[in-house]
Amino acid sequence: MTRFIDADVHERAELEDLLPHLDPIWHRYITDYGWQPERLLPYSQPTAGGLDRLDSKPDGVRHGGSDLGFLRQQLLDEYDVAAAVLTGWLNTSSLEEGWPEFKTALMSAYNDWQVQEWVERDERLFGSIHVNTWDVEGAVREIDRMAAHPKMVQVMLYSGSEPFGAPRFHPIFAAAARHELAVAIHHSENSPTALGRHRYFIEWHTLVSQVFMSQAVSIVFNGVLDRFEGLKVILVEGGFSYVPHLMWRADQQYRELRHEVPWLTRMPSDAMRAQMRFATQPIEEFTAPQLTTLIEQMGSDELVCFSTDYPHWDFDSPLRALPAALSEDLKRKIFFDNSYDLFPRIAAQVPREAAAPQGVPA
Repeated sequence: MTRFIDADVHERAELEDLLPHLDPIWHRYITDYGWQPERLLPYSQPTAGGLDRLDSKPDGVRHGGSDLGFLRQQLLDEYDVAAAVLTGWLNTSSLEEGWPEFKTALMSAYNDWQVQEWVERDERLFGSIHVNTWDVEGAVREIDRMAAHPKMVQVMLYSGSEPFGAPRFHPIFAAAARHELAVAIHHSENSPTALGRHRYFIEWHTLVSQVFMSQAVSIVFNGVLDRFEGLKVILVEGGFSYVPHLMWRADQQYRELRHEVPWLTRMPSDAMRAQMRFATQPIEEFTAPQLTTLIEQMGSDELVCFSTDYPHWDFDSPLRALPAALSEDLKRKIFFDNSYDLFPRIAAQVPREAAAPQGVPA
């Protein structure tokens, strides 16, 4: 197979790991008062390892993604990964509003921990800047601070129930564009479906793409892509099979209701093709003709970026996620080129020939 860039790898810190990077004024809320991130999803993942692959837990107890040695063994070395983008675990954007100073400080501590414990310990790892969207000014300061590190490649937003296209979030997109960073949007356990909480995990997990449809529509119709022409947005861990329908629907609504959004300068589908990307995981089990047709319906082979979602229970192996009969050109686009072009900081540090075939059968 072709060496690949993994657009979604979750490293995880225990809250105590962040204390050396967190202003002491906040320590007691973790050490004495037992603060924990709110988790609203009323189910547990019905798997042996819960959220994670059981074999990714270093001692069977600690969370997957908490051990760099395991990540090297099970992902980076196992599949000869050219580059992997860390997307984290803790992100206060998805939590309820309130206590903005603490949550902003927590994100700064997380970013420093991520750089020290992960990004700077393996040349294949690249980082995401985590911010607290409830504190937009603080988020912009954090982007400006962390953008100085050459291996930070994107700003990471975890979705709760707010659409990020709203004008109050525009300074975050502006800061990302100013530093030539992508903006990644990921769902969270606090992301509801259109009808709130369903009875079973299988229902929520089937419908998680609704979160990404909502965020894409918000970003397009609120003019984020038109306002920040160089900006790229990648939607992570929602799949991509919904994209043709969303493009067709948005274009039709624009034809009928364009007077409502006069600031748009392009058809929504054109804006999405130019500035939106979609990580593959969790990918459906396509045949080669089905996947080829879906890409053709999207109108571009540059929109889809491969991701494994390591170490989660629904990890997508690069050896099995794409159909074997898919064309080599399209495989290379999905596995390597599209992420390479999305992240200029990866391109500056990873040679393009890193995608050369490595002798592993497709």
